[in-house]
Amino acid sequence: MLEEVERWLSARSWSVHDRPLHSILAAKQRTGRTVSVVLPALNEEETVGDIAAAVRHDLMLQVPLVDELVVVDSGSTDRTSEVAAAAGATVVHRDAILPRLPALPGKGEVLWRSLLVTRGDIVCFVDADLRDFSSDFVSGIVGPLLTDPEVELVKGMYDRPLGGAAGQGGRVTELMARPLLNMHWPRLAGFVQPLGGEYAARRSLLEQLPFPVGYGVELGVLVDALHLAGLDALAQVDVGVRKHRHQDGQALGRMAAEIYRTAQLRLARGHLIRPSLTQFERNGDGFEPRTYSVDTEERPPMVEIAEYQARRAA
Repeated sequence: MLEEVERWLSARSWSVHDRPLHSILAAKQRTGRTVSVVLPALNEEETVGDIAAAVRHDLMLQVPLVDELVVVDSGSTDRTSEVAAAAGATVVHRDAILPRLPALPGKGEVLWRSLLVTRGDIVCFVDADLRDFSSDFVSGIVGPLLTDPEVELVKGMYDRPLGGAAGQGGRVTELMARPLLNMHWPRLAGFVQPLGGEYAARRSLLEQLPFPVGYGVELGVLVDALHLAGLDALAQVDVGVRKHRHQDGQALGRMAAEIYRTAQLRLARGHLIRPSLTQFERNGDGFEPRTYSVDTEERPPMVEIAEYQARRAA
């Protein structure tokens, strides 16, 4: 590990307990910064309500930490929108945001569009499939952005159990993202959960970043934030244990391919082939190949979008 990363780990890695809620609230009042929480959701009726209710109760009604709670529904066919609204979240449908630009499928697309329907100086993203959710996830990663003006982006770090086994979640992180970062962006080697969906950043940073539309968004945002803001502007906070729905191996393979493609585009911005991934499924007596495109479209920095510029000027 680079000496710079070792110093960063001691200076920019914290626990949720390092900043008591009263100190975070005092910093918020002193700075006047506002906080938006965004939950990207697709068919998450089983979990989105509990998450939204916890954020609203603990951090909006009990204490005034969060100013805005928004669920962006990216085309759910279940009751995700109804459950989120009943829990007190503002629900916005992805296709209603920036309608002149047809939406592309993918998580990154939803996060990018969320910048147009939120106003917080600090934007906190939380995945909508978390179970046993604690509002510490939000206060923990928002805290450093309110108390330390030099911090621009904070990732959550946590244990990720799989099937009762501690530390066995995050398979794409360990098999794809961590090797990529250690080999190509070793200054980011200190991040425990580089692909984690729980992170917060200053709007002034997010609006300058391109957003991969799919699963590569977390790696893309982290790498681009490093280049734009520098390592000392990045941090991570231990928020405990993260439990969520796990995907099967083939879905993880497609996710890994998208993440690799995101990294590839950042390593070489030239003319590259449009890649695909072939996987196999047993069909009768043999194996049937199935091929998926894993090319990753990217949205430009939001600050370049005319509608966003107009809203800022209003």
